[in-house]
Amino acid sequence: MSRLFYRQSAGNDWNKALPIGNGRLGGMIFGDPYCERIQVNEDSVWYGGPLSRVNKDAKDNLGRVRELILSGRIHDAEELMLHAFTGTPESERTYATLGNITISFPGITGEVTDYERELNLDDAVFRLKKKCGGITYREEIHANAVENVIAIRLFTEEGACFDADAHFARMTFYDSAFHDEDTVYALGAMVGDNYSFGAGLCGMHDGGELTVNGEYLTAKGVKELLLLFTASTTFYVNDPLTEVKSRLAAAKSRSYDELFSEHLAEYHSYFDRVSFDLAYDADCDEIPTDERRKLYQPDSRDNGFVKTYFDFSRYLLISSSRPGSQPANLQGIWNDSMNPPWGSKYTININTEMNYWPAEALGLSDCQMPLFDLMTRMHGNGLKTAAEMYGCRGTVAHHNTDIWGDTAPQDAWIPATYWVMGMAWLCTHITEHYRYTGDLAFLEEMYPVMKDSVLFFHDFLIEEDDRIILCPSLSPENVYILPGGESGHACYNSSMDLQILRDLFTGYLEAAALLEDADTYFIEKTKRLLSKISPIQVGKHGQIMEWPEDYEEAEPGHRHISQLYALYPSSQIPTDDPENALFKAARVTLERRLHYGGGHTGWSRAWIMNLYARLRDGEKVFENLNALLKRSTLDNLFDNHPPFQIDGNFGSLAAITGMFLQCFENRVYLLPALPKAFSEGTFKGIRAYGGGIFDLHIKNGVLTEFTVRAERKYEAEVLYDGVAFSVKLSEGEEKLFQIN
Repeated sequence: MSRLFYRQSAGNDWNKALPIGNGRLGGMIFGDPYCERIQVNEDSVWYGGPLSRVNKDAKDNLGRVRELILSGRIHDAEELMLHAFTGTPESERTYATLGNITISFPGITGEVTDYERELNLDDAVFRLKKKCGGITYREEIHANAVENVIAIRLFTEEGACFDADAHFARMTFYDSAFHDEDTVYALGAMVGDNYSFGAGLCGMHDGGELTVNGEYLTAKGVKELLLLFTASTTFYVNDPLTEVKSRLAAAKSRSYDELFSEHLAEYHSYFDRVSFDLAYDADCDEIPTDERRKLYQPDSRDNGFVKTYFDFSRYLLISSSRPGSQPANLQGIWNDSMNPPWGSKYTININTEMNYWPAEALGLSDCQMPLFDLMTRMHGNGLKTAAEMYGCRGTVAHHNTDIWGDTAPQDAWIPATYWVMGMAWLCTHITEHYRYTGDLAFLEEMYPVMKDSVLFFHDFLIEEDDRIILCPSLSPENVYILPGGESGHACYNSSMDLQILRDLFTGYLEAAALLEDADTYFIEKTKRLLSKISPIQVGKHGQIMEWPEDYEEAEPGHRHISQLYALYPSSQIPTDDPENALFKAARVTLERRLHYGGGHTGWSRAWIMNLYARLRDGEKVFENLNALLKRSTLDNLFDNHPPFQIDGNFGSLAAITGMFLQCFENRVYLLPALPKAFSEGTFKGIRAYGGGIFDLHIKNGVLTEFTVRAERKYEAEVLYDGVAFSVKLSEGEEKLFQIN
């Protein structure tokens, strides 16, 4: 059984509470034995409706900004950008908490013993056990995606009667609260025309009585109490209150056992797609998770903790991003603030993309669909931003977006704000999704987004005889030092921007061929621009250059490793030959980052793990995984930036997967970065491009056998330890390969 468990409550520490979620609804459960608290979120509760924020002065000043940058007057260019390019107003909308469910137990007044709370990852259920006055009390809580409710079951092992008071409140920013015979409701308006939410908490009981007064449900002398909570907003429906009542009525018509059974079936349809097991000392399973994390050492004795972390991170993706929900934001779905760090938005210069790095390989393609839904909303806004800011056709987005798909620059922070590659990077996920799934209908649906992103650069790029110039450009969120000592951020042709552009153009041309696009002029222009993208350059330290000139860095241990986008998540740097000049330079770049203190944020450490996996250095991946678990992981196993950001969980998930399998075009590499500590185990259900599903069996540090199943007609060259296996399977066929 894969689980997190603890011998004490979270107290008032949100970072020790345990998360549940169904994509739309999220909850953080604190486990207080006397007064349970569940901080709840609904994924469309954002502060305010859509805004039009394009700075009308940008277009008139674009030429001057370019002139200043290209002539080396960086400070003047940045000052002009700050004034003329910053969005008006400056900020997008922010994600917000919904409120708190509190449940007090008036009869529990003495000492509580035999306390344990757990999050069962196999079944996506929170359980709590406590004993007081000779009675063993239990809680069982899950987020049901079928009915879109959080179900809270309270009972005793002995069948004893107990009392409970339940309450939902938003603390502030809600307009009315009322009740009917078994339900309390809360309604509130959020900033923006007709943008509002509704929430409801109802009770069902066995024995005793249930009364409702004000905002409280009061149960007296009950043998069992079932509380159901749901919420919605006008983002999804015209009338949230009617939706809440309908959802609760449907859930109330079911018994708890029926609700739980349908929850298990739905959740297992995601979670069971992959299984990952490593040999370890099973005695470690008896150590509470917070203690186990502190005791964890980089050896094979407690590989079970790595499995728990892996399963927990998969659980988080399934719980925060489902078809029909919003994408996982900086905190997934879990946020307890009205004004969270960075607005808990979608930061699309690394963090949002990282959230979905593991999705395809782990069979969670459908969990990525909310990201594509968001991109569709961004598409229309990006057309307006491109035209009004830059005088360009096509679509563009900067380094942040929100639930409404805002594409104007966010903040007034020169190292990040004026970066035009946000939509371009997101479009690479369209290509990846197709390569894994072969879903041509999906590709056709998303093709206009991709083509319009390319069209923006047709107009935005400056084309010369032998190169293109992308200006203004940034290397998120780093700073360079000019020869005279002046620092700068804005530039032309940053390495990452050109690398993303190469992937965008390549992916578009692949899609155009598959969809038989007859727009020959557009295709040929894209090919011409692609041929003029400057190659990756190696600098004076033997590193991949980050900017078009070999500048010194103001912060050589910076958290972003943007110039290595080409290594991962892209595959522009060859990894077959360790003697390849770019391969060597990538390693030097990574070693320099770490030497100067890189990896100090959780998500940055996760990126480092993925980069070392691409360099096929399993020991370095393992070393950085251990550093992440020890230094950048909270007691509830959330990733710590600090503060909590979920991208490190998901980036690490991708890196662990990359230790076992990596795929490029029609080539699949098995165990390309396996550390010695992972010498025995199985990894079943890993996907590769083209529809192959792999099960791997490892013993004494070597692959003993692997099985390939074909979701559709599948052909690939599979490589392990210098041996190539030719795999040709028809749809639904499965084949076992023994390693001698």
